[in-house]
Amino acid sequence: MKVLNFLLGRPGDWHLRRPSLPRLQLKPSIVGPLVVLITSVLSWPAFSGAQGDGNVALGLWVGSVSIMLMAWSFVLAVRPKWLEPVFGGLDSMYRVHRWAGALAIPTMWLHTSIEPEIDGGILGAARGVADSAEDLAGTGQTLLYILVGLSVFRLIPYRWWRWSHKLLGLPFAFASWHFFTAEKTYANGSPWGWWFGAWMVIGLATWLLRVVGIDMIGRGRPYKVVAAEHVGTTTRLELAPTGKPLGQRLGQFAFVKLDVPGMREPHPFTIASSPDNPNLEFMIRHLGDWSNQLPDHDLVGSTVRVEGPFGELEPLPHDASPPVWIAGGVGCTPFLAAVDIERDPSLPTPTMLYSVRSTENNMMLNRLQQAADAGRINLHLFTPQTGRMTPSDLDRIFPNGMAGHHVALCGPAGLVRDMADGAYNRGAREIETEDFDIRQGVGPDRSVEIDTAVRSITRRSAGANA
Repeated sequence: MKVLNFLLGRPGDWHLRRPSLPRLQLKPSIVGPLVVLITSVLSWPAFSGAQGDGNVALGLWVGSVSIMLMAWSFVLAVRPKWLEPVFGGLDSMYRVHRWAGALAIPTMWLHTSIEPEIDGGILGAARGVADSAEDLAGTGQTLLYILVGLSVFRLIPYRWWRWSHKLLGLPFAFASWHFFTAEKTYANGSPWGWWFGAWMVIGLATWLLRVVGIDMIGRGRPYKVVAAEHVGTTTRLELAPTGKPLGQRLGQFAFVKLDVPGMREPHPFTIASSPDNPNLEFMIRHLGDWSNQLPDHDLVGSTVRVEGPFGELEPLPHDASPPVWIAGGVGCTPFLAAVDIERDPSLPTPTMLYSVRSTENNMMLNRLQQAADAGRINLHLFTPQTGRMTPSDLDRIFPNGMAGHHVALCGPAGLVRDMADGAYNRGAREIETEDFDIRQGVGPDRSVEIDTAVRSITRRSAGANA
């Protein structure tokens, strides 16, 4: 019974996070999600005239939608920087990446459930080849269900999940081969054939680029750890470039890969140092199976690969709008570099609302407090003793409303959502958020506990064999 309770967690752990779409404003960030949606569903005319038993046109169409959604998921996994402006940053791109992959499952299931058998269609290959491709696609469908299940239900440690996630290109390849060889309403050499063929090639090419080209060959820019400070539940890492510096903007983040046994998978962290500083500084909370291991290693002198920078969050506006920063926990990191920026004294001083569980041994809070003491920010602190941060606090801090304010938020999803709605309802229209949780899902996240147990068993086994 204890094991079952451990796996099931609390009812709140099973709340599915809905897609986070930008507010309906004329912003470039809405273009990317709309393009993904439109290109994925616009192929209905290619199949609308299909004749056969049952809903054959619907069955063929949803199969094509599944292919397109998977292709887009692979494109976004490459993290192309030039797409960030039309999605609103890499964090938004990853949300679309996850939802595209998730929606490919029900569309694939619906396609196979309908079993579309078209009358008088055009085969994409010999009948024997098409039948073999259909069998292979069935195997790929089962594999896809397993791999997506590992992503949705967060039980295995991140380092194992990451390797399993790389296998998603196989079911896509199987499904694409089936789609290419199957009987359809058009020939593969027709415009529709070229359209789908191009997207299948793009999907496979970007999958290979991610798995081989980026993860194995182009692993990021080289840095070296010059300082590693562990205080409480936070590790401060300072990295010095051994080549060309990253060249980040304020508020951006990067993927860090330590050349340390058991720590080589990349993880995203916000850059806490000023863009004027060639060294990179990261404040890392011990919240996961990877970050929990940081204090156990002598990191100074280690080689690091850094991929980035990414992100469209702008803590400081380009005009004279009063900046408002709202953060919870480690979400204050994007603003740490901003407090060190020398600004024109005539510009409004940033106002920061910061929610933190503990004020003891908190390096990030100490830095913010120093900035507040120097008059660089107006800091409003929320702790368990003073009470949690709520939208009603905005009425006290901004009695004249928030019209014209530039609001940037980062932290737990619930806090960001509530405070963003609160700021919007009080007149703020320039609202930016950041959330680059790479591995979201439903159910309790037990990866840390399972990873700790596995590492403990491994150490005991190694000690017994020594």
